[in-house]
Amino acid sequence: MPGLKGSFFIAVLAGAVGVMGWAAYQRFAHPPVPRAVPMKLLADGVWVSEQIGPPQLVLLQQKHFAAVVDLRPDGEVAGQPSSSDMADAAGRAGLAFSYAPVPHGAIPEQAVNALQKALASQPRPVLLYCRSGRRAARTWALAEASRAGGLDARAITQVVLAVGQPVDDLGAEIEARIAARPSAG
Repeated sequence: MPGLKGSFFIAVLAGAVGVMGWAAYQRFAHPPVPRAVPMKLLADGVWVSEQIGPPQLVLLQQKHFAAVVDLRPDGEVAGQPSSSDMADAAGRAGLAFSYAPVPHGAIPEQAVNALQKALASQPRPVLLYCRSGRRAARTWALAEASRAGGLDARAITQVVLAVGQPVDDLGAEIEARIAARPSAG
């Protein structure tokens, strides 16, 4: 019966090699399609999304986006694409790119200023992203509250709530920024 055991071993080995070969063929001959970008409109050509990666930038360009703004600090978690990798991929996809990192917790003034500058200088439509979209939407709310001619407090709050992000704790800051806005004229 040693021949039967040897034949069985060869059959199992051939089957394993066949399955692994088919898997390798599928992976390299048919690379995975990038997942869709789950984005939501904030206002006036400004969209918000959770973390995206380099392959999704091509999808954004195909949807006629012109720019992306990365609000996620580099190195927040292992495996996250760096801002420099995203900038390079955005350039290859024909998209403008800005980096305005916002740490967890209170939104720093320099992040609001950086987002204001990016929104004023980048073509639209533009996608803002961070890990979940929360910091991006909330930073936009503060930038919008500071913008001459921007939306009123109620409209800003409604927009951010409509994209599924909390904003109630920013109410006083939004009101203060609106009160301190430069005149639109």
